[in-house]
Order: sequence, then C-alpha cells, then structure tokens
Amino acid sequence: MHLGGELLTIGVLFVIAYVLGRLGKTIGLPAIPIYMIVGLIASPHTPWIGLSVESHTIELIATFGLILLLFNLGLEFDQEEFYGNAGKLLVSGGTYVVINMGVGFAFGFSLGWGTREALIIAGMTATSSSAIVTKLLIELRRLANDETPMILGVTVIEDVFIAIYLAIVSVVLSGDTNAWAVVGKLALAFGFLIVMFTLARFAGKWVSKIFATRDDELFTVLFFGLAVMFGGIGDLLGVTDAIGAFVIGLLCGATRYRDRIEQLALPMRDVFAAFFFVNFGLGLDLSTFGEVLWPVLGAIGMTVVLNAVAGQIVARMNGFNVQQGINTAVILVNRGEFALILATLSAAAGLEARITAFAGLYVLVMAILGPLLAVNSERIGRLVVRPARLARLRGRLGGRRAVAAAAAAEAAEAEADEAASAAAARRAERDRQFAEEFALVEAAGRDEQDNGSPEATDEPVTSPVEIPTERPERPVRQRDPEY
Repeated sequence: MHLGGELLTIGVLFVIAYVLGRLGKTIGLPAIPIYMIVGLIASPHTPWIGLSVESHTIELIATFGLILLLFNLGLEFDQEEFYGNAGKLLVSGGTYVVINMGVGFAFGFSLGWGTREALIIAGMTATSSSAIVTKLLIELRRLANDETPMILGVTVIEDVFIAIYLAIVSVVLSGDTNAWAVVGKLALAFGFLIVMFTLARFAGKWVSKIFATRDDELFTVLFFGLAVMFGGIGDLLGVTDAIGAFVIGLLCGATRYRDRIEQLALPMRDVFAAFFFVNFGLGLDLSTFGEVLWPVLGAIGMTVVLNAVAGQIVARMNGFNVQQGINTAVILVNRGEFALILATLSAAAGLEARITAFAGLYVLVMAILGPLLAVNSERIGRLVVRPARLARLRGRLGGRRAVAAAAAAEAAEAEADEAASAAAARRAERDRQFAEEFALVEAAGRDEQDNGSPEATDEPVTSPVEIPTERPERPVRQRDPEY
C-alpha cells in the first residue's frame, strides 16, 4: 500500500494549520476555527485550491480525536467542586442552560427542519465550549477575577448536561418507534451514566491500583486503551462513543493519577482533536453556506442576546455587578466542539443535510466573535453602564432634578472608579502572589535538577493565593507520588 501522496498532503495541511494558527494567535483566535478552515481548504468540494483529502482517509484518527476530547472533558470534571457546591451550581448553571436550551429549541422548530433537527439545533446553541472558555480565562489573565469561580461552575453543570443530553440524543436519533424499546434504551443509557458516576465518586482508590506503574509508555498505552475501549462500549450500548469516553475519563479523574494522566493526555488530545476538526471541515461545502446564512445569523443574534441576559441573571444571583455579568456573558458565549459533535451524530443518522453546513458556519463565526467580545468586555461595560451618559440624559429634564441627577451620576461614577481601582489592586496583588509562587516552584525545580530529587514529604504544599470565594472544606484527593 502506497500512501506517500496522502501523507504528503496531510503533512502540508498541518503545516498550513500551524502558519494560520500563529496568525490567529495575534488576534486571539482559538484553534478550532483554524482547523476547520484548513479542512475546508482540502475539501473535495473546493478542488480549485489544489489540495484534496477524502474524509475516509483520516476518519479513524478523527474518531480518536472525538474520544480524547470527551475523555479529557471527563478527566477535567471537578467532582469536588460539583458535590461540594451542588445546590448553588445547579441553580446558577441550570438557569444558564435552561434559558439557552428553551429558546434554542423554539428557534430550531421555527426553521421547519423537523423535531429531531430542532433537538440538535437546541443542543448546538445551548452550551459553551469548555476548551475555549478555559483558554480565554488563562490568556486574558482572569483566573483571579471574582466572577471566575462562577463561570467555571457553569461549565461544570454544562459538562453534566452534555453527558445527559448526548445519552438522550443517541436514543432519539436511533429512529426506534417502539415506545418500550425507547424507554429501555433510555434506561440503559442513564443506568450506564449512574454506575460510572458512582464509581467515579466512591471507587477512585481501587481504580488507582490499575495505574500503578512508573513506566510512562505503558501508562499512556493503558489510559488510551481504556478511552478507546469504553468509547466502543458506549457505542455498542447505544449511548455513543463520546459518552463512553466521557465516563471513563470521569473515573480516571477520580484516581490519584489524575494529574499524570492529564499531563500525558493533553498533547495527544490536541493532535487527535486537530484531525477531528480538520475532518469536519472536509465535509463542508462553501456553496451550501448560502442556504443556511439567515438561520445562522438568527442563531448568532439569539446566542449573543440570550448570553447577555443569562449572564446578568446568573451574576445577580451570585451577588455580582453589571460589569461582572458582562464578563461572564462574553466568556460563555463561545461555541465549539459540542456543536460539531452533534452535527457529526446528525449526519450519521441521516438527518437534514443542511445541519452540517449550519453547524460549520455557526461555529466558525462564534469561535471568532466570542474571543473578540471577551477581549473587549471592559469597553462593552463602559458603553453599557457608563454613569456619565445617564447624567447627561437626566440633565435634559432641567431644574432640581437635573442637579440631583448630575450629583448622583458623579457619586456613582466616583464609586465605580473606586471599585474599579480596588478590583485592579486585588488583581495586581493576586498576580504578584502567583508570580512569587511560580518563581518558588521553578527554583525548587532547579534545585532538584542540581541536587537530585528530594525525599517525599507528607507536609502539604500551601499556596499564598487567596481563594476568591468561600467554600466548605472538602477532602483532598490523594495524588500520584511519582508525579
């Protein structure tokens, strides 16, 4: 079998992805739309570019990408955060999901593509991209912001919702019309989720024994094999390979080896996920974008407005101000991998062909628009809540009301400036503390290299960084001593 031509083409595509990715970084674009554009360049539907790759050439590798995306999602799921603040998280995250899901379902129906298609559209528009959200928080240096724990809490609830939603969608897309068969499949799907969540909650100590090896090569082979195996189990059970990968990632995340698995799995996820997004781009056809242009523009407008509303509601529920609500909305407005996963499932089930084009164009635009909105959230806040504008508006009324309005506006502006200065000072202090801690860690690493590894100690490492919000104490998961 001679694969030289295919290998050369795929290699050239990934070099192009690197070049475009470097250019995208300069304006804050995430990798997802870049990889989709690269796939579009090599799509058989765009032969005038000169590069062409058939989807079946990389289909298996793309499936590994999907499995590792969901495996890492389960691995990074914060069980301690979820179970420790379940009530507050369910209210905040549930409110956000319900608002987006409800209106999204109505929007899907309004397109007239069918009930199952409306279910897919609602899922695409309902949840954020965890990967893009986390990356933006890090790159914009907002991990120390007061509203960040709330944002991460919403993503935790979205992860749970995605697991449940995929289980439901897999049954709906099966096309089974027998009521008892549908009930049986749903019971099997939820039973599978409950068993794996229970094991992740209580059996982490015993599962850790499976990973007890110092050999990184064998260690990597083990968790990758488990991810692929459970992906196959999920598919055979009718709950999709994505759910199988998610729940085994959840279970691996409950072990003492979570950090070691994450360190080795992240580079694998990034490489294989690139194949998944490129493969999705290969299925896109520029000529079909015109057919879904207006539905996509409507979905984008709906998503931005709903996130603005939901962001303010969730912020008020947690005692935050308008600017922090705007920060929440523009971070959570990003859409990405989950929409593409749903589109892939839709295409496999033979649903409305326009859904693939809809998902492609929707994610392309949202993955570009979202980071741009996040970078300019402070400017958006000043435009929305600037007290001086309110003072000028009230000043037109004249007389004492104008004077009182102006005085109130000046007081509000002074108070806002003072609050902004205090917040900036807190962020600067937290950044300084982070920098000091990282310097200590790097110094310790250099000492280890110079003097050899120090003996393990049972004393916990403490951090000078102040935790933004008060949380009840939770038991600390035992970590891998070799990590």
